[in-house]
Amino acid sequence: MMPTLPERIEIDTPKIGCDGGGGALGHPLVYLKIDEASRKVECPYCGRLFVLKEGASASAGH
Repeated sequence: MMPTLPERIEIDTPKIGCDGGGGALGHPLVYLKIDEASRKVECPYCGRLFVLKEGASASAGH
């Protein structure tokens, strides 16, 4: 049997909050910042992979 791949979510901002998406069955809300080199970040709780969309900026740019 093939292992299940983590959920991959494309985003357009370099910062994201993840709560596992399961309401009360999820996990504590964590804020994650996209790695500028790889343009992705993985949630340490649920393994969701957040990938920055093509053309989106990897820096916060204040």
